[in-house]
Amino acid sequence: MDINAILLALGVLGALGIIFGVVLGVADKKFAVKTDPRVEAIRACLGGANCGACGYAGCDAFAEAVVAGGAKPNGCPPGGDKASKAIGEIMGISVESGSASVGRVLCLGTDGVSKERYEYDGIRSCRAAAGLAGGPKMCMNACLGLGDCIDKCVFGAISIKDGVAYIDPKLCKGCGACIKYCPRNAIALMPADESVVVSCRNTDVGRAAVQSCMKACIACKRCEKECKYGAIRVEGGYARIDNDKCTRCAQCAKVCPRGCITTVSYTHLTLPTNSLV
Repeated sequence: MDINAILLALGVLGALGIIFGVVLGVADKKFAVKTDPRVEAIRACLGGANCGACGYAGCDAFAEAVVAGGAKPNGCPPGGDKASKAIGEIMGISVESGSASVGRVLCLGTDGVSKERYEYDGIRSCRAAAGLAGGPKMCMNACLGLGDCIDKCVFGAISIKDGVAYIDPKLCKGCGACIKYCPRNAIALMPADESVVVSCRNTDVGRAAVQSCMKACIACKRCEKECKYGAIRVEGGYARIDNDKCTRCAQCAKVCPRGCITTVSYTHLTLPTNSLV
């Protein structure tokens, strides 16, 4: 091949490369989408979990929505009040502090307490177990303890203890991701200061409840009668506490014959002295 032809081809390719480079550089500057610097500043304030608790596809999307006016500055549960305050300063607005929330496992049906219909020997998945005749535990609201929630917690706040999920309130950021993946609805997001909790959602009453779990609420209404503040009501088969009315006196826990009303702190869960252990 003629050396001159080769050099000409290389020259043409080089010239085309330079031309395309210039065109792309001009296009990049001309059509570049300008990013509001506040987006990056807000992004740096967030929890960084991309958990979706804010209702957006991730931290970047939430930051963009805040700047665009589509999301509230205090809409990041993992970031908490610290992030809300920082975002308010970036946006130049006042942001009200919200009450912190944590996940609670509303089930006391540990091994030997919640009665089983059969021995489950399938894959370690709550959803898989629930799909097999409703799951091994007789209570249809019991935590199955196979760890689907653990896989979804990016903060490492969940573990399994004696066959029931446990959420460490010190690690929980209140994102609620675990709630979506519990097939038994045994996890709820509650205010962190709600220290008196009905840790049971068994909808059976009386004998039927007793037959499924040793600590199931039997809807006896003793707690309802004991409460002087009208803060607890039995509805749908189990007791429910109105956190706005509750004074945290825990008198309801003391009279509960099943021990399904518990007092909770950030370090441990304490059962009342009359609980059936």
